[in-house]
This record gives sequence, C-alpha cells and structure tokens, in this order.
Amino acid sequence: MFYRPEDGHGLPHNPFNAIIAPRPIAWVASRGANGQDNLAPFSFFNGAAYSPPQVMFSTTAGKADGSSDKDTLANIRETGVFCINIVEFPMLEKMNETSGPWGRDVDEFEKAGIDKADCATIACARVAGAPASLECKMTQIVQIEGKANRVVFGQVTGVHLRDDCMRDGMFDITRFDAICRLGYRDYAHLGQLFSLRRPGE
Repeated sequence: MFYRPEDGHGLPHNPFNAIIAPRPIAWVASRGANGQDNLAPFSFFNGAAYSPPQVMFSTTAGKADGSSDKDTLANIRETGVFCINIVEFPMLEKMNETSGPWGRDVDEFEKAGIDKADCATIACARVAGAPASLECKMTQIVQIEGKANRVVFGQVTGVHLRDDCMRDGMFDITRFDAICRLGYRDYAHLGQLFSLRRPGE
C-alpha cells in the first residue's frame, strides 16, 4: 500500500512507529528549579555525535491539561541539565509506571519505587543501578514541525557504567537484558548479536 500522511493511512492504527523500530528508550531524569525530581521514558532517542559525545531525544506531546511542555521539558528549560538512564527488562514495569500522566508535583522515582542516586557532574538524580546513565548538559531545544514537537540535544558530561556490565574493558550489552520500543504497545528484548566489519577494515 501507499499513503500520504496528510491524507491519513486508513488503517486501525498508525504504522509509523512500527516502521521505525526497534528504538532505544531514554529514561530521562530531570529536576525542576524547585528541586522536584521527575523521571519519564522517551522512545525517540539516539546518540548524535561522538566527540564531544552528544545525545538527542524528542518530546512529541503536550500535557493532558493543555500546557505545551511536558514536565521533563519544563525542567530542562529551567535547569539546563538531564540524565538519560538505560532501561533493562527487570525495570520494564517500573519504567511503564513512570510514563503515566502524573502531575508535576509527583516524583516518579517515589511513585514507581525506584532507587535514585546523585549525578556527579550535574544537579540531577539518576536511576541507581541502571546498566548505564548519561549525565547531560542541554545544548539546544529545537522546535520542529508540529505544535508540541521538540528535540532536546545534550552534551554528555558524565557516564556511569554498572560494574557487572563490563567485560574485558568493554561495555557489554549482553550482560543485561536490554529492551527496545517497537510500534503500537510492543516492546522487545535484545536478540542475537553478530559482528560485521566495514570494507577495508
């Protein structure tokens, strides 16, 4: 089939997210200027550059109360920092709990029963025991087409790697059960890994 997004797809559910899959999940911790902690997952997330290391994630909806910024975005605007935590399967239900439409006065760490730890380079909490956490200083927030669509870019200022995820001096993704976001309500575990050399290597 072929469709133009502006005309609609005519299907029971939008296939767009299912096409761009699998996607890593950014479990973003932020803190408001008033010290209130927040934790929420975003599935439009990736690395953006190696040197200096930079990441990006997109927030694509406003709040249910009609305000334009989700709590995460509002906090990052106020403080200029955030921490991206990597999600493993044992934390799936807790991660899902933090995606709820909770008020800005709710600390999702506490609501979902998640232990928090202090970041080392920024004034923000992180998920204690996450396989990896990336402390970030926001570099820019870019408005893209669509009222509530914004892309947050950050430079990584600190990296936490869980000791049991290290092997032979490398961060080994097979040491934890990584999950990824698919389309609709679907998620997946990491499947079989294989290596591939580029031409000339």
